[in-house]
Amino acid sequence: MKAKTSDKAVLSVLLMVSLGHFLNDMFQSVIPSIYPMLKENYGLSFLQVGAITLVNQLTSSLLQPFVGYLSDKHPRPYGLAVGMCFTLTGIVLLSLASMFEFILIAVALVGCGSSVLHPESSKVARMASGGAKGMAQSVFQLGGNAGRAVGPLVVALFVVPNGQRAVIWFAIPAVLTIYLLSQIGHWYKRQLAIIGKGKSKFDLTNETHLSHRQVIGALLVLLILMFSKDFYTANIQSYLTFYMMDKFGISVESSQYFLFAFLLATAVGLLIGGELGDRYGRKYVIWISILGSAPFALALPYCDLFWTTVLAILVGMIMSSAMSAILVYGTELLPGNVGMISGAFFGLSFGLGGIGSALFGWLADITSIQYVFQVTAYLPLLGIVTYFLPNIKE
Repeated sequence: MKAKTSDKAVLSVLLMVSLGHFLNDMFQSVIPSIYPMLKENYGLSFLQVGAITLVNQLTSSLLQPFVGYLSDKHPRPYGLAVGMCFTLTGIVLLSLASMFEFILIAVALVGCGSSVLHPESSKVARMASGGAKGMAQSVFQLGGNAGRAVGPLVVALFVVPNGQRAVIWFAIPAVLTIYLLSQIGHWYKRQLAIIGKGKSKFDLTNETHLSHRQVIGALLVLLILMFSKDFYTANIQSYLTFYMMDKFGISVESSQYFLFAFLLATAVGLLIGGELGDRYGRKYVIWISILGSAPFALALPYCDLFWTTVLAILVGMIMSSAMSAILVYGTELLPGNVGMISGAFFGLSFGLGGIGSALFGWLADITSIQYVFQVTAYLPLLGIVTYFLPNIKE
């Protein structure tokens, strides 16, 4: 009877963990959204702006695989709420920071919060999937992408008019998120008592019959694909506002709405990618997602304001559909290691994004922001390596 009770709770838990992801990533998106404000207030260079992203995302990327590994071995149901406490501290410090060094400490704390949330939440989504792993992962990630989309909108409406100190108001939903994540922790704890700590009941045994060499090769291909995707999206997320202001002369407030449109499109694409991956296979979704976005990415730097907006939305929607497919594909290569794989892939995504942001910030300082957008437009062409991914039969 306990198992049946837990099955009935699947949908509500999946929505709750998605909401927790929404709020966490909304806080994360506040950081790049206030870059123009910080750059002006403290006279920061583009390289320093990139360094802020680098510190924030490296704290996530370096810790997430380690947290995921420990989660597989020793699950911590209430670790989700503890992680949000780090994020809350970072938000408060960011609102009060008056020096570049304090800004770096604040964003590092926010990154630590994400390093705990992503691996554990991904495992909860897997447990609540009902067997539809791709869709469950998409719903979970949809919350995060939607949160990143809403963040710039909230910043444009409330933070930009009132200044950096207005960031402190994000502490209120952060406290509510801690409560929400503690409720998820209750369900997680009960699930562990029912099915044990080793695997979700929907984890697969290794039925792919791939050799060790094939598994390593597939993981290397996924690494290249994530490099392509995350370097490109890091440039858009960190510098789209500067690009729109520089090329089209729009205001800071208006630029946030274009970033909101791009991030909202990524949320929609993520949900579509999960459904298509469950129906037709992960490899096909990865093909279409990364390589299919290349023509739009290549055309974007040469368009007027209207078509730049349209193409940014299309690129965001198409490219984002790959993430859930890549993540689920990775967990099927190494079944029984959901926490470690999720932590490694989310961490890799953040780490590559941080490195890309810092690199492109340096390039923008010595050339121009428009030149950076022209160079990064070629990255989606690396999607051609999807050809080398082996087919996994479920």
